[in-house]
Amino acid sequence: MVMELPFKRLCVFCGSRHGSRAEYAEAAVALGRTLGESGVDLVYGGGNVGLMGVVADACMAAGGEVTGIIPQALMEWEVGHTRIGRLEVVDSMHTRKARMAELADGFIALPGGLGTFEELFEVLTWAQLGFHRKPIGLLDVAGYYAPMREMMARGVSEGFMKPQNAALLIIEDSVAGLLAAMRDYQAPTTDARIENTDQL
Repeated sequence: MVMELPFKRLCVFCGSRHGSRAEYAEAAVALGRTLGESGVDLVYGGGNVGLMGVVADACMAAGGEVTGIIPQALMEWEVGHTRIGRLEVVDSMHTRKARMAELADGFIALPGGLGTFEELFEVLTWAQLGFHRKPIGLLDVAGYYAPMREMMARGVSEGFMKPQNAALLIIEDSVAGLLAAMRDYQAPTTDARIENTDQL
């Protein structure tokens, strides 16, 4: 599926396992293939396992360029994807996340575990504070992220989040729908550093 997208690179956060449903890997293939066919490079965590390996392989198979960023400790566990175009080995998880954010024009989370949750919420927090204005997408495959969506709505209803901050996360259940919404995303124009000082 070729799409006209205004991004040079998108960062994908996803699981280092495949999960229990075939739909998860199918979504990773669909996303990687669409990025490759649309001329958008993939930036990701550099692994060859789980959905990480699936999305990278699908992007490369469709002609896309892939850059992986992986800590040295994970290379020692032999989970680095050495067949991608570029694999940067860094000193820590902190450096990995900062480098992925530096390279990417936007972020997408596929299903995943603790690492995926943490990466997603970190870039959301940075957006809330006005540290970047890049689109952040959540691909909710087979309802996997329904509890997270409910928790964010609860954060708003209980007064811990402003609605405009919850709205920083673009949520769709299809690759085409998510990429189209990210393409059309307009970052808030207010100074988030002022708007959100009560939420630090």
